[in-house]
Amino acid sequence: MPALEMAQETGKLVGWLKKEGDSVAKGDLLLEIETDKAVMEVEATADGILAGVTGEIGTDIPVGQTIAWILKPGEALPASAAAEVPVTSPVTEMSLPLVDVSQQPTTSAGKVSPKARRLAKEAGIDLSSVIGSGQDGEILASDIQALIDALPNAPITPAAVQHEPLTSIGRLMAERTTQSWTTVPHFFLQQEVDATALNDARAARGAAIEQALGVKLTHTDIMIALVARTLARHPRLNASWIEDGIRLNPEVNVAIAMAVEDGVVAPVVRNAHNAPLGEIARQRRELTDRARAGRLRPADLTGGTFTISNLGMFHIDSFCAIITPPQAAILAVGQIAERVVPINGVITVRPMLSLTISCDHRVIDGAKAATFLHDLAEAIHEPGRWLT
Repeated sequence: MPALEMAQETGKLVGWLKKEGDSVAKGDLLLEIETDKAVMEVEATADGILAGVTGEIGTDIPVGQTIAWILKPGEALPASAAAEVPVTSPVTEMSLPLVDVSQQPTTSAGKVSPKARRLAKEAGIDLSSVIGSGQDGEILASDIQALIDALPNAPITPAAVQHEPLTSIGRLMAERTTQSWTTVPHFFLQQEVDATALNDARAARGAAIEQALGVKLTHTDIMIALVARTLARHPRLNASWIEDGIRLNPEVNVAIAMAVEDGVVAPVVRNAHNAPLGEIARQRRELTDRARAGRLRPADLTGGTFTISNLGMFHIDSFCAIITPPQAAILAVGQIAERVVPINGVITVRPMLSLTISCDHRVIDGAKAATFLHDLAEAIHEPGRWLT
C-alpha cells in the first residue's frame, strides 16, 4: 500500500484496474486508492505480471503492507507470499478475480466506477442488471443517477434522515477548516471591481483558445492568470507560515477550490505566473474533469501556494473563505452582476465583481494585503497588459 500524502497511515482499496495474471508495464494504471483527500489512481512501478493479490476491495490497509506482486515472466511468488494466495496454478496462468465477490456483484460490463458503485449501494440498485454507457460498457455514475431519477419518490420519514456519516473527504475538510479557523489569525479585505474589461477579454480570446486547444475559456481561467501575475509582484501573499518563520515560495502554484460530491478539493495549476492563458485553461479543464470523476492524482493536490474560491456560478455576490494552511491567503470571488455605480460623476450601470481576500496576519499585514488587492483590481481593469 503506497503512501500518497504526508502523514497517511492507511489507504482504502477502491478497485483494481488490472486483474491477476495480466501483463503490466511501468506507468500503467494499476489500482485506485481512497485517501483523506480523494480517490486516486496508482501507477505500476515496474514491468511484469500482476500476481499474489491479497488486497481486498473496500478495506483500509496500512501503508507499506504488501497487497500484490509484479513478477518477471516465469518468476514464482516468494514462499511466504505464495502461502497466502489461495491458488495452486502457475503465476502465468492465474486468472482468479481480484474482488471480494460477496461485496462486488458481477455486472454485464465487469467494470464499475467507484462513484457509481457507491450510488448504487446507497439506492439499493442491483449492479448486475445495469448496462453501462462508458467505454467497454463501464457503468458510470451518470448511469446510476439516471436510474435513481426514474425511481418513484418515496416519502421521507424522520428515521431516514437522522444521521449522515461523513466520508473521508468530508471528515478531512471538517478537521482542516476547524484547525485553520481556530489557529490562524484571519483578517479580511473586500473590494468591488468593474468587470467590463474582464468580460471583453474573455470574449476576445475565448474563440481562439477553444479552436487551438479545444477548451472553453472561463472567467476563472483569466482570474487565475491575473492573480498569479500579481502574486509574482507580492511575494508575501504567495508565502507560507512554517514553524521557524515565513517561507517565500519561488513558484506561484494556484489552487482552485472545487465542489465535489463529498466536499471540496483544491487541485493546483502550476507555475501559473508564467503560463500562457490557454495553458491555464487547459490545466484547469483537466483538473476539473478528474475532480468530477473522483480520479485526482496525488500531484494534482500538492504544492499550492495560494487558493482561489469562486462561487460566482452559484449566484453568490460575496463571501469570506477560510485559509488553507500553510498558505497565507485565499481569494473569494463572487458573481459578476450589474450594479448602479457612479462613473466620473455620472450614474451608470456596470458589471461589478466582488473580491474578498482572507489573510494570515502572522505573514501579511493589512497594508500589504491592501496593496495586493489594489494591484489585482488594476490588472482586472486592464487585463490585456498582463495576459499572453
